[in-house]
Amino acid sequence: MKKHGFIAHLLLNAVAFLVVSSLYSGMHVADFWAALAASIVFGIVNVLLGSVLRLLSLPLNFLTFGLFTFVINALLLLVTAELYDGLQIQGFSAALIAALLFSIVNAVLSSFFGKKEKD
Repeated sequence: MKKHGFIAHLLLNAVAFLVVSSLYSGMHVADFWAALAASIVFGIVNVLLGSVLRLLSLPLNFLTFGLFTFVINALLLLVTAELYDGLQIQGFSAALIAALLFSIVNAVLSSFFGKKEKD
């Protein structure tokens, strides 16, 4: 992964944290810098735990047509909130809703600011 692609991904996640925080009261992040720090911690948690959890839950993910991914993302958000005080999430159900919103916001942002096809 290129350095500027990694930084762009962190920035998009930070904006997604801010948008979800403003849309949903079950998750709170104070400002952009707190969102950026949460994005960094979330990235580390995702790399260390996310891959293992996704691999272990493949059969369950297959049975639920991929919907179990939201449960994994909710767990990763809860771990991130435990590790970083700048992110507050009010329980597992709030984390599940936040994970769903985070995925939607991230998809929309990525469609606007993601990789552009070269002709």
